[in-house]
Amino acid sequence: MDPISLTFYAVICGLLSLVAPNLGGTLPRLAVGAVVGTVAALALPFLRGLIGG
Repeated sequence: MDPISLTFYAVICGLLSLVAPNLGGTLPRLAVGAVVGTVAALALPFLRGLIGG
């Protein structure tokens, strides 16, 4: 994994872990995690283009 992807996903996971306890039970956390992961995966190519990576 390249440094840009590693850093991007580390930030996303870190931020998600801060709010996860407030999201309720297992299913809501799983659903939010899936949505956030999908959005992050879709956003990375766009953000990479913005920074010229």
